[in-house]
Amino acid sequence: MFRLDEKIWFWTLLVIPVIIVLFLLLQLWRRSAQRKFADSDLLKRLSPNQSLFKSILKVIVLCAAFAFLSLALVNPKIGTKLETVRSQGVDIVFAVDVSKSMLAEDIAPNRLEKSKQLVTQIINSLASDRVGIIAYAGKAFPQLPITTDYASAKMFLQNMNTDMLSSQGTAINEAIQLAKTYYDDKEQTNRILILISDGEDHAGDAIDVAEEANQLGIRIMTIGVGEAKGGPIPIKRNGVVLNYKKDNKGETVITRLDETTLKEIAEETNGLYVNGKNTSEVVEAIKSELDKMDKKEFESKQIADFKDQFQWFLGLGILLLFIDIFFLERKTAWLKKLNLFNENF
Repeated sequence: MFRLDEKIWFWTLLVIPVIIVLFLLLQLWRRSAQRKFADSDLLKRLSPNQSLFKSILKVIVLCAAFAFLSLALVNPKIGTKLETVRSQGVDIVFAVDVSKSMLAEDIAPNRLEKSKQLVTQIINSLASDRVGIIAYAGKAFPQLPITTDYASAKMFLQNMNTDMLSSQGTAINEAIQLAKTYYDDKEQTNRILILISDGEDHAGDAIDVAEEANQLGIRIMTIGVGEAKGGPIPIKRNGVVLNYKKDNKGETVITRLDETTLKEIAEETNGLYVNGKNTSEVVEAIKSELDKMDKKEFESKQIADFKDQFQWFLGLGILLLFIDIFFLERKTAWLKKLNLFNENF
């Protein structure tokens, strides 16, 4: 099998016709200039060693050198063998709380940004597991379906903000209900829902919904983001704090991390609760649990192992350039004996 890495470098081959055109123009100019100086017989006597063949050969060598250097830039690759690659893992759905309470800055830089950091680092630690993302506040919204495209997952994750859902509040039950529809493989036994939140459950029936999820084989791991002492919810414009969210009585709202609810949800599904304060500890705890689980084979495919071949073309190109540099346009003794062009010496 054969593959070209950087086909755009084929455009450098246009240098070759430019060299040929310049050579022809140079020969025409030289002929014209020589005729003004003397006739052809006298020129042959004055410069008997001048060879048109050597000039043409120099141009051919130079063009060949540029051709090989262009091929080196294109980087041809040859497939040496076929390898069968099997993808194994579990389905992991991340449900990220995007309610206004996640703007509290009791954990730096704020709860939502910390949640994004945690999910990103967990994804970075995965190998071939499939991931999906849900955003939720008063309602849940599918952000990314189950996929193995980690780059897309992190891109969608970074675009999440507290303004993406008009329905405010924190309805954890809605996130769990939506997560049930994410697992498209009925034979998949290890289904993981990682729920990231400050734990404030305004709907109140998250435990019951978690029990239903457990019956479907879904394990819920919860990550608490925030501090128990809590913090106010800033109202910002252009990064500047204008005020803090207030309740109906005009008092500043203090939002606190509710670990109790998150722990109960995790226990109901034989899952795990982790405090999200230390990112490395969260990633290690989640990874440890995932490593204990049986992996399901998602897909197997054959891929070719390609090896670079640019070095051969680069070496030939440089060699021809050196040959061209030391090539003289004068006739040599052996060439005179051959008399390829029936030249009169």
